[in-house]
Amino acid sequence: MSSILSREFYARTALEVAPDLLGCLLVRELDGERLVGRIVETEAYYGEEDAASHAFRGPTERNRAMFGPAGHAYIYLIYGMYYCLNVVTGEEGRGEAVLIRALEPLQGIEMMKQRRGRDKVRELTNGPAKLCQALGIDRRLYGHDLTLGRVLWIESGPRPHEPILTGPRVGVRGDEHARNAAWRFYLQHNPFVSPAR
Repeated sequence: MSSILSREFYARTALEVAPDLLGCLLVRELDGERLVGRIVETEAYYGEEDAASHAFRGPTERNRAMFGPAGHAYIYLIYGMYYCLNVVTGEEGRGEAVLIRALEPLQGIEMMKQRRGRDKVRELTNGPAKLCQALGIDRRLYGHDLTLGRVLWIESGPRPHEPILTGPRVGVRGDEHARNAAWRFYLQHNPFVSPAR
């Protein structure tokens, strides 16, 4: 039986939460329909000490949600047109978050196809911007409380049967440690993991 993840689940370090999100279910209520995907890939961002993190230079108007309470959504725009979804983790004021990088679509697939303009299920949510487009996640959900079980939330799911692998995060900048830290977590051989290996 799945249940909505609690504030306590998120109130741990990003490095603890990121692997534990694998196998959980991201749920979006949109236009009377329920869109659901199994989380198969995440990346941890470790606050102001992480040179690849948006929190590295401290709080700004853009990243203020990262420094707020755990269990809220931090959503940002990339390339001026695509959104990415992060969940805020850790202690308030730390600036930690986990990027949801890829989902395995489970429910509402036809709507996801329409929103993405794609027919191949494998290509609907196998990247952070793709999954936001497929599920209609945008700036309007910035700061949304994921623990309420309304509009957008995450539910527990069965523990993954696939091995969990780690590696460097995709396309990050910063110092050598930030570029090489194995803070990306994904399910081995899962076909819905993003193409970047």
